[in-house]
Amino acid sequence: MKKIGTKDAIGHVISHDITEIIPGKFKGRAFKKGHIIREEDVEKLLKLGKEHIYIFEMNDDEMHENDAALVLGEIGCGENIYLSEEIKEGKIEFYAKIDGLLKVNKEKLLELNMLGQISFATLPENIPVKKGEKIAGARVIPLIIKKSKMEGAKTISKEKLIQVMPFKKVKIGIVTTGTEVYTGKIIDKFGPIVKKKVEEYDCEVIDQIIVPDEKDKIKEAIKKHISNGAEIVLCTGGMSVDPDDLTPSSIIELGGELVSYGSPVLPGSMFLLSYLNKIPVMGLPGCVMFSKRTVFDLVLPRVLTGEELTLKDIMRYGHGGLCQSCDKCVYPNCSFGKY
Repeated sequence: MKKIGTKDAIGHVISHDITEIIPGKFKGRAFKKGHIIREEDVEKLLKLGKEHIYIFEMNDDEMHENDAALVLGEIGCGENIYLSEEIKEGKIEFYAKIDGLLKVNKEKLLELNMLGQISFATLPENIPVKKGEKIAGARVIPLIIKKSKMEGAKTISKEKLIQVMPFKKVKIGIVTTGTEVYTGKIIDKFGPIVKKKVEEYDCEVIDQIIVPDEKDKIKEAIKKHISNGAEIVLCTGGMSVDPDDLTPSSIIELGGELVSYGSPVLPGSMFLLSYLNKIPVMGLPGCVMFSKRTVFDLVLPRVLTGEELTLKDIMRYGHGGLCQSCDKCVYPNCSFGKY
């Protein structure tokens, strides 16, 4: 590395991006790597505090930060992700190609960052992301890094670190339990809310069947939805532990695989998830009707990618499973559901 006084640097090539910060207004690149310093640049460089310019003479076993950023792009860029067109200040960014669910190989990400001199940051795993949304950024810390370090980074995982899983547009059947709703004494308000939530993912509600508080009727309605092509069945009403609430036991008695009755999520502790012949059957607690965000908002996107959740997947939500019920909901850009 050669140190040259800025006033004597005219004609030399800047070997790294130079950042400008105007508090509260701007932070970005003032001079791009490769820029040839002109006489009129000297005053601005001095104002940026650059009394000297460093000219790098790299050895054969070294790599510039921008080239290292390309390596990190290769390591991280999985399915349905694209990279920033330009590397700025040694940083490469990752964007979602589609609306989908972000998946992160968290263990391998930790292993990569533990190598040292590497910074790779992502949004939390299992959150819905929009097409064009920035989901990660990566760079190396020094301006020049050993090639052996980046070769080591390449060997950490054969799979890409991050990917965006597409949502499947599935057919959904709703079973609403409640004699008071079945007889028309009260108007069902649960169905329209659930319908609106699933339609946010372009899913189709093929039918809503309203049944009294009778096990045989509940089970018959679930089976009818499945025979009519439902790929997910959502059950509303009758989900508490009261003796009159028969939805959980009805779902369980149908057989299949019960994943969990109950979750460490508030709101949403009375949630039920089971699989009947690989078809997800969910029992939705009453909070889904009243709260802006619940366990249903955490589980639904994952199920819509085709992921089969386990009991451990549900129980992991205990850390981060408390919704703060903010006056202005900004989910998923909050702590809810992040672990």
